[in-house]
Amino acid sequence: MPIDAGPISELVARLSLLPGIGEKTATRLAYYILKMPDDAARQLAGAIVGVKEKISLCGVCFNLTDVQPCRICRDANRDRTTVCVVEQPPDLAAFEKIGSYKGLYHVLHGALSPLDDIGPESIRIAELVERVRSGEVGEVVIATNPNREGEATAHYIAEALRPFPAKITRIAHGVPAGSEVEYADSVTLGLALSGRRDF
Repeated sequence: MPIDAGPISELVARLSLLPGIGEKTATRLAYYILKMPDDAARQLAGAIVGVKEKISLCGVCFNLTDVQPCRICRDANRDRTTVCVVEQPPDLAAFEKIGSYKGLYHVLHGALSPLDDIGPESIRIAELVERVRSGEVGEVVIATNPNREGEATAHYIAEALRPFPAKITRIAHGVPAGSEVEYADSVTLGLALSGRRDF
């Protein structure tokens, strides 16, 4: 549907750039924002600007933070000898949500993907090696995604850390709880079978 008002067209165009937001959804959001009270619209705009101005990467684990180091890295109650390696900040958030992991993290900000020109120097692997080289880390839990890129990244990290005494583990992959085996894809079933343990 053509929009005559320039500012609305601009807002729709900008919202359409967000992942998962098509033109229809962007148009709906633009009209919703237009109907919002002025204070609420200003707060939304302020929150967007605030995120861009105040959020940076933690100098230790490379999670997103507004303080240095981040709150997880500065928490004296965390197990400082265990580091869980994840691809992106939302992966870290998923582990924090379950509440059972009490160690530290290392966020790579990507996974190895030669087809996309993402090599080891493009993500935070060198910084992880330096953390382990310091001798404080006793275990590295590799929690990259169970896809081709995540598996390649996990193997690369394991090889890079092999000269150090830290234990290297990989999170288990397999059939999700509550699902049925017949509906699992072949990759999931293969990972479940290779990761089997004594019962």
